[in-house]
Amino acid sequence: MPVPGAETDVLIIGGGPVGLTARALLERWGVRVLLVEKHRELSPFPRSRLVNVRSMEVFRQLGLTDQITAAAFAPEYGRIRFRDTLYGRDFATAAMVGVNAPVPESPVTGAVTSQDRLEPILLAAADARVWFGVELIGLAEETDSVVALLVNRHGGEETRVRARYVLAADGAHSTVRRLLGIGTTGPGALGDVTTVVFDADLDRWCAHQPAGVYVTAHGSFLPLYPEGGWAWFGPTPEDPAHTDWPGLVSRALGPTTEVRAEVLRVQHWVMNAFVAERFHRGRILLAGDAAHAIPIVGGLGMNAGVADAHNLCWKLAGMLHGWAGPRLSETYDTERQPVAHQTLRQAVANTRLLLQVQNRRRDQLRAGEASSARIGLPWSEEYFAQLGLVLGVAYDSDAVLTAPGTPPEPSESGTDYVPSTAPGHRMPHLWLTPDSSTLDTVGEWFTLLTPDPAHWERQATATTAWPLRTETLPYEHIGLCGLGPHGALLIRPDGHIGARWVDRSPSDATLRHALTTITGQPR
Repeated sequence: MPVPGAETDVLIIGGGPVGLTARALLERWGVRVLLVEKHRELSPFPRSRLVNVRSMEVFRQLGLTDQITAAAFAPEYGRIRFRDTLYGRDFATAAMVGVNAPVPESPVTGAVTSQDRLEPILLAAADARVWFGVELIGLAEETDSVVALLVNRHGGEETRVRARYVLAADGAHSTVRRLLGIGTTGPGALGDVTTVVFDADLDRWCAHQPAGVYVTAHGSFLPLYPEGGWAWFGPTPEDPAHTDWPGLVSRALGPTTEVRAEVLRVQHWVMNAFVAERFHRGRILLAGDAAHAIPIVGGLGMNAGVADAHNLCWKLAGMLHGWAGPRLSETYDTERQPVAHQTLRQAVANTRLLLQVQNRRRDQLRAGEASSARIGLPWSEEYFAQLGLVLGVAYDSDAVLTAPGTPPEPSESGTDYVPSTAPGHRMPHLWLTPDSSTLDTVGEWFTLLTPDPAHWERQATATTAWPLRTETLPYEHIGLCGLGPHGALLIRPDGHIGARWVDRSPSDATLRHALTTITGQPR
């Protein structure tokens, strides 16, 4: 319940997956957190349905992968199928790489699961305060804090909360973004969409050909939970108030089926496509859909928001605990905004290509071609991999230390992913033991990964101002990491490489200088 005059280190606005992930990460850092959500409870609507392999790596760090997987579909549901109707046969199909089966580039596999199954797991992952039914109506930034004006939506009481920082994860229609007057760039609204949640026995058509999404000429079908439940989504009709939703869904199932859909919920929404012009102003930061609204095709939106939180939370913790300078938060905008634009371009391309398939199929049917006719996909089987975008992100900012005169390696895009230990890149996954990955050495600390810990020991003991752990890299991996026998990688808490020394350190102050530079902490 709201407490008058409450104070906190970080005030999170919004209780979706991004806000809940940030709450769990910040609590692990020992940061005082208060999350407020304007609705009375977590959303009961399925909404986002894909946890990609990079998000699952973040959730592995939080110890949540087993719970998420237990509530999710089996890996074979990580596939998209194209049909004339749900009753019909596939005329095209593609795997979601990294979800459909394990990939050697990661210790985890993504999952097809509904957002209303994911959010309770994230809520239970931390004990930090959560106020439901409380809405933000005003913000005032002061010298070293932000004062938020909140209102209880059920009683009307107003409460002021003072926070050192505010993290806005309040969706595409963000109140915080509006209050700050931050504009957006991009296509904007792509169209009005309706999601219909319904019950029907569809096993006879889908049980032996599972998929996370069935795209038809009459909208898309999504199985919601392993034990049952379905959703249909498509363009909103001209007169939604008088639409026969059970009839519409039943017609999309197929003309010969006698199945009648039992409609449970109908939700109208707008498919937005934009990126905020900036991700932070002073002590107020935007994340998730508040920072970038990504079309749903390809399942990139929520996952980009989880990556936002992972990038930002260690920086907030450093500034609050005193081992990072106050300008470190500026690197959040520098690093994540280019990724948001790249993700938006990919998602818009996904949407256009999906429409191409649907339009080509309609043309075939109108021309009287047999329903068994194949259609050439406008992409390869690798199209839905997107590992380059998911795992290949590279940051270029003051929080990455590159050799003088050495530009950072470019980030991969689309499907291509080549593991790299160049500064700015995500640390590649390599098995250290049968159960432990290089990614498992990352946590609420910086990691110095080296084949020669003794060589770096004196430097490491002189860096007590920062959370730092030293981990041994087996010699069998030094070639893959581009290191000599005395080299080292300095990995940031978000798993991205902050600095690399191919062999011996140039001086006894090398490691301290790197941490000072990356964290923006004055000497």
